[in-house]
Amino acid sequence: VSNFILVMQLLWRHIDHIVGKGIELGVFLEFYWYSALSLVPMSLPLAVLLASLMTFGNFGERLELLSMKAAGISLFHIMKPLMLLMVAISIGAFYFQDKEMPVVQVKLMSLLSSFKQKSPELSIPEGAFYSDIAGVTIYVKQKDTEKNLLKDLMIYDFSEGYDNAAVTLAKTGKLQFTNDKKNLVFTLWDGEGFSNFNNQQSVSAGIPYRRETFKTKTLVMDFDGNFNRVDESNFSGLHFSKNTKELSYIIDSVGHLLDSLALRNEKDYVETRYLGRQTNREHQLITPDSILKITAVKPTLPNVDSLLKAQDRDLMLRTANRAKAKASDIRADLEYKQIAVANETYQFRRSSIEFHRKFTLSFACLIFFFIGAPLGAIIRKGGLGMPAVVSVFLFIIYYMIDITGYKFSRDGVWDPVLGGWLSSAAMLPLGLFLTYKAVNDSAIMNPDAYVLFFKTWLNPKWVYAKFVKRNKTT
Repeated sequence: VSNFILVMQLLWRHIDHIVGKGIELGVFLEFYWYSALSLVPMSLPLAVLLASLMTFGNFGERLELLSMKAAGISLFHIMKPLMLLMVAISIGAFYFQDKEMPVVQVKLMSLLSSFKQKSPELSIPEGAFYSDIAGVTIYVKQKDTEKNLLKDLMIYDFSEGYDNAAVTLAKTGKLQFTNDKKNLVFTLWDGEGFSNFNNQQSVSAGIPYRRETFKTKTLVMDFDGNFNRVDESNFSGLHFSKNTKELSYIIDSVGHLLDSLALRNEKDYVETRYLGRQTNREHQLITPDSILKITAVKPTLPNVDSLLKAQDRDLMLRTANRAKAKASDIRADLEYKQIAVANETYQFRRSSIEFHRKFTLSFACLIFFFIGAPLGAIIRKGGLGMPAVVSVFLFIIYYMIDITGYKFSRDGVWDPVLGGWLSSAAMLPLGLFLTYKAVNDSAIMNPDAYVLFFKTWLNPKWVYAKFVKRNKTT
């Protein structure tokens, strides 16, 4: 159920690239299948939370938990078989995330790119301009569906530019595809055509145009109606197409590359920008002994105005131009190196995030089990009512934290380790707390316990006996 809801959300997000393009049912079912598989990392933790909450909620509502506890079986022992099952599910989730998910993501991205490049299904409306054909706009006043004819057509061809548009008018016409569905053929009857001659004259001069009258005319236009799949190799180098072994290799290699770039850039700027290329290397070697031998010199502040007046104006201009050119060179060099480092850093961050997300799915399944099972035992409500509301609420919190960590890690604000594991770390204390309370039969969901607590603390006699009288006796 959770996977179906998430798939519907994904389909709605890409509805503009799917509807109205004449996609075959088999291709659409393939897209639905890979979409469902790609959403397993989101739907599986939600399914575990909902299933465990419903199961133990039904146990509590039917007093089955109470019967087992009365027989001397603790909640931890009741959960033990399901804990073993969850360990197996977590191992399977990691295998799926590591081995199968890269293949699924590549195929899904290939299908999405193919949908975006697919030409829309040809459906020319009546009384409206149709411009889904590249460089061509068509207007049809009336359509005869029985004879498959178009009446009172206007065809605007902008392939030579808007200034040299060709206009064709016809009383009737017929539209059909070629056998390979790569071209569109218009057969027109009883019409006129207008087109400008390409010329290099000035705008003020009259632009000659051509007018023709025809009984029958055929126009051929490029319009590929086939569904052409994008090559999957175009996505094989991206981060989501790698498993943990490949991601680990990329992280190590890119990390070493970034370190070498940092050292090289630091050495380059120290030697060429600050010390200068023509500086004698012996003057750069400064030791503590040489510093002690330097004679102290009293600093003097020169008069800046007198220095400016003493300089030759041409020399000042040449110096300023050289400084400006040098600053431009430094800026261009910095921009080039910044782009090089930014690209490698982005690849490093995305690969690191993807590497940690391979493990967070399995860990999230375990955490949500230890949230759902004790919470169901505490609230003692089964069915799809209360468990569904609580599950969706907790999952939204988990998802918001996960998306925040992902975006901050991707943008370089946080470390990829922190961003990848933040959502699991945030939900872990809740799972431990609920498990502890459920095992010890704490009434944290019993409203009568809270009413009794506040009535007791708001009773002046009880407060007096608890604190004031005790202090007097001591």
